[in-house]
Amino acid sequence: MTFDEILEQAIEMLQRRGRLTYRTLKRQFHLDDEALEDLKFELIEGQRLATDENGTVLIWTGETASGQEVADPSAQPTQPPTAQAQHSPQLAPLPTVPSPPDAERRQLTVVFCDLVDSTKLSSQLDPEDWRDVVRAYQRVCTEIIKRYDGHIAQLLGDGLLVYFGYPQAHEDDAQRAVRTGLGILAVMEDLNARLQQDKGSGGSGLRIDEGHPRRRSMVRQHGSREDRCG
Repeated sequence: MTFDEILEQAIEMLQRRGRLTYRTLKRQFHLDDEALEDLKFELIEGQRLATDENGTVLIWTGETASGQEVADPSAQPTQPPTAQAQHSPQLAPLPTVPSPPDAERRQLTVVFCDLVDSTKLSSQLDPEDWRDVVRAYQRVCTEIIKRYDGHIAQLLGDGLLVYFGYPQAHEDDAQRAVRTGLGILAVMEDLNARLQQDKGSGGSGLRIDEGHPRRRSMVRQHGSREDRCG
């Protein structure tokens, strides 16, 4: 089973139950500690669908699935009118509520950020040390992204795909994206200093590559996940 398949099933289970212990996730999907940490990070930081409780439980914070449907009054069987009801005044029909649009047009600014020469860097470190480096890099990037109200759409290894303008739109989303990129560049120097002190990696440290395309897109919401077409 791929990580995406595990993620989809874990989201469905957590959305249905509301709470899940990490022990349940490990047993259900046969996860080791490293895979569990990746799944936890994606649910809490990447998708923003859950929060951690006491380091043992995931709490669902996304939309609650509902299987209830509002009955259509016109489909209800009509009762035979009584003599008194025949003389009672007829009530005016209730106004119909328009259904929400299937998709809406948004101006999105998309930021993609990844590490330069990550393959070379990973070969210079032990797998455990490289994992810690990537997580530290993702952590500081996430802090900057949240500061400017960006939405992490995907974590792609050492790459981050970030939306500005969805789900929360601002008039200055393009400027927020630029400030986020500059903020990430600014924290790289401090991060490199800490990593070289902790890991002794040496070399030129971490360098990042960023792109900031802006385009009009059609965004369609499906429960707790979204599709973007543009």
